[in-house]
Amino acid sequence: MESVAAVVIGAGVVGLACARALARRGIETVILERNDTFGSESSARNSEVIHAGLYYPSGSLKAALCVAGRRQLYDFCTTHGVSHRRCGKLIVATSAAQEGKLLALQQQGQLNGVDDLRWLSTAEARAREAELACTAALLSPSTGIIDSRGLMLALLGDAERDGASLALRCPLQRGSIEPAGFTLEGGGAENLRFRTAMLINAAGLWAPEVAASLAGFPPDRMPVSHLAKGNYYALAGRSPFSRLVYPLPEAGGLGVHLTLDLGGQARFGPDVEWLPRPAPGQPIGRLDYRVDPARARAFYAEIRRYWPGLPDAALVPAYAGIRPKISGRSEPPADFLIQGPAQHGIAGLVNLFGIESPGLTASLAIADCVVAELQAS
Repeated sequence: MESVAAVVIGAGVVGLACARALARRGIETVILERNDTFGSESSARNSEVIHAGLYYPSGSLKAALCVAGRRQLYDFCTTHGVSHRRCGKLIVATSAAQEGKLLALQQQGQLNGVDDLRWLSTAEARAREAELACTAALLSPSTGIIDSRGLMLALLGDAERDGASLALRCPLQRGSIEPAGFTLEGGGAENLRFRTAMLINAAGLWAPEVAASLAGFPPDRMPVSHLAKGNYYALAGRSPFSRLVYPLPEAGGLGVHLTLDLGGQARFGPDVEWLPRPAPGQPIGRLDYRVDPARARAFYAEIRRYWPGLPDAALVPAYAGIRPKISGRSEPPADFLIQGPAQHGIAGLVNLFGIESPGLTASLAIADCVVAELQAS
């Protein structure tokens, strides 16, 4: 049985950021990934947006780590040659009745430390985006877009340079919590077994399953898992917009918004499609990432609130992602749950639950938080 200082479960963007942070401090680290490549689930199925940090309650981890992580991420992209663009975003009110909510959003962002937001009149917004329909808009200049795979390649490259290693096709089968750390058994062809003193559960959608597989983990510390699928549709043809366009947030998400990739292709989404919740103690099972073309019908009405010129039959199914939520359909949005020894009483273990948006933006700051939790224990 091999001994290693730290094990990270999950090679998505947050897991890779954690492995990099550990390896940079000289801590021998192994990353276990269930798939045959890194970052193939939530990290590869999102809007690839660098968020400014204005949506989240003041004092929340999402607010603090998004604002700090955004600054770190732009610096990282510059120093590591990761493709990105600080294109900016317009959040729009499409009726006078919505303007109060837009103003509240501006005030929330300012409380969170987003200091570059600007209120725009209809004329000012249309001067920037001629096809936009709104009664007012909020300009967020520090919002951007990023090549998420390029980011993960750079994070993995840094981690491996400093001694970390990645084991693919190696799902965690079982583990046990022991007085001196953890014994872990990974599946796959190699059937790896490890002893480690530090364990970071960054398994995303599967994080509750990973925690449940650790013999001795207290079941009352397990959050309830919810799955919310988000469908995306690409625009057939050239986009008339040079910035991202977002409606006001809705329950479970940020509304059907217009994002751009680095090539200028427009896509719309995600919507919120709640999936059946696994029974307590049962695995999630097979996930269906197919996009139903019929769901596009609802997209047209939502998009035409801020882009009346959207042509008929212009939306093409693109891809879908699934959010690892720890709050349900009728509940207020949950904060990130970075669950360390102070919460569950197990030295050396950090569980990352509910790391949905803005997890990509906050990834470097989340990694710093994880290392601080481990050092405190």
